Amino acid sequence: MFIDKLHLSQHLRKLLHSFRAVELVGPRQVGKTTIARQFVHPDSANYFDLEDPVSRQRLSNPMTALGDLQGLIVIDEIQHL
Repeated sequence: MFIDKLHLSQHLRKLLHSFRAVELVGPRQVGKTTIARQFVHPDSANYFDLEDPVSRQRLSNPMTALGDLQGLIVIDEIQHL
């Protein structure tokens, strides 16, 4: 099944303007992380990759980690939380 990533990105942008939380769900290796990185750079304080022990440690106290952040926050690989 082919999904046009440009249209997916545009649709995701619309969803982000309408909802406080948006979840990208799909099988492994289909591009969920690639799409998420179009919105928040992996080096940003607002990007958490929970396959990375440092990111997992940062989220061990969510109120401290997320409390002062503004804008879009991406939590990738959340199944590792």
